[in-house]
Amino acid sequence: MAISLDGSALTIEKLVRIGRENEKVELHPDALARIEKCRAMLEKKIEAREIMYGVNTGIGEFSEVVLDDEQVKQFQKYLIYNHSAGIGDPAPIEYVRGAMAARINVHAHGNSGVRPEVTLTLVDMLNKGVTPFVCQKGSVGACGDLAPMSQIALLMMGEGKAYYKGELLDGKEAMDRAGIPIPGLKARDGLAVINGSNLLTAMSALLLYDANRWLKQAEIGAAMSLEALKANMKPYTPKLHEVRGFPGAVRSARAIGKLIAGGDLAEGRVKCKVQDAYSMRSTPQVIGAAHDALAYARAQVEIELNGVGDNPVFFPDENLHLSGANFQGTPVSVPMDMVGACITMVSVMSERRMNRLNNPALSVGLPPFLTKGAGMFSGLMLSQYTADSLIVEQRILSTPASIQSIPAAADQEDFVSMGMNTAIKNGQILDNAYGVLGIEVMAAAQALDFREYKFGAGVSKAKEVVRRHVEFLDVDRPLYPDNTTMKQLIKSCELLDEVEKVVGPLE
Repeated sequence: MAISLDGSALTIEKLVRIGRENEKVELHPDALARIEKCRAMLEKKIEAREIMYGVNTGIGEFSEVVLDDEQVKQFQKYLIYNHSAGIGDPAPIEYVRGAMAARINVHAHGNSGVRPEVTLTLVDMLNKGVTPFVCQKGSVGACGDLAPMSQIALLMMGEGKAYYKGELLDGKEAMDRAGIPIPGLKARDGLAVINGSNLLTAMSALLLYDANRWLKQAEIGAAMSLEALKANMKPYTPKLHEVRGFPGAVRSARAIGKLIAGGDLAEGRVKCKVQDAYSMRSTPQVIGAAHDALAYARAQVEIELNGVGDNPVFFPDENLHLSGANFQGTPVSVPMDMVGACITMVSVMSERRMNRLNNPALSVGLPPFLTKGAGMFSGLMLSQYTADSLIVEQRILSTPASIQSIPAAADQEDFVSMGMNTAIKNGQILDNAYGVLGIEVMAAAQALDFREYKFGAGVSKAKEVVRRHVEFLDVDRPLYPDNTTMKQLIKSCELLDEVEKVVGPLE
């Protein structure tokens, strides 16, 4: 069944289904009626020669330039040409599909003044698999994602390029093969397609979905390491976290408790220290803080997905239009900068536990670097180097982009969100996080193979899954295939899916 876009019910999960899983969409009939009503009001204002930004005026620094009737007809075309100024490699198809769905949902409010033909063309493109070629870089995240969204708008004129059935084609050919009529761009239409932060928001939505699943796997990795290090599990008692009150910490403590349940450590049959190091003892507080940050970011992203990010904004019931800055990406870029930093933070703690597994002074009796032949063999020593290099890159990328504004357009656009930079670097941070966590999980599985007590059901299943992909390190071998395999295992979420079958949802 198609996902109905009505302006108010687009969730992150629905966007994932549209962008990543190619689920079909439909424009809600009420939304279509609102779009038609708003366009009728706009047509009357155009006939009355009422001055409206981006309709019969220039844009940016040229907003005071009033266009004559002939210029109004041509302006949208040249607007899209001028703004199609991105650079470099294409954005993944799932990002572009997500941005298109988000833009349809903006139009569904009936405040954008766009012709319904344009919105319905975007619907057809999603449903028939025509995805514009969009350079990922070039947006400053204010006035919307102008450069990438303009490459979507080129298709409205039968121009640009697009993917269709695995081929990159000229835009007109892609539309013709899919049987989609070219709507053209009339007054207001071009700006109504591009004037929102839809690409960076779609990218953020997809990342939040993936980051939540990564955090749950970070809890699996932590549980494996804690079992191997004979941790004192009293700090994971939910009551301890409930009395403080942070919901993410309560969630994390309960999840890790589920993973070790039924094992000797959880049942008190393994001797442990009175108090462990912070990287062991404060895992719920740290991963929990990341859960709470993701919850805030999710709320902000879903507000944006269901809001009117446009300029100007039209109010048909009041016969009113207001020009403002609802395209500004800051409400998304600020929490998403925090999300990137939190992913890095959890990765740092993951590496610290992995260090304890390797270090014979800290590993509670495990062999040095988790090898039986220390001296001749170096075990997992160098995999820690790899994790460290990934973390340094994450730390560099964790500098907020939302404070990096550079003025543009002759200082008319003198503060911008740089939210696209946030979205791009967050993808790199998470990609590294898959590698760091994969190395911890691999080390923990190696350590568990040296222990002879019973593990929790969740931890046992996790070790079993690891051993499907990476063999026990008996004698040294090149580790780059194992490191890469473990990264892919975490990214695929096979580990999470298999463990949740045993212990239930880690939420």
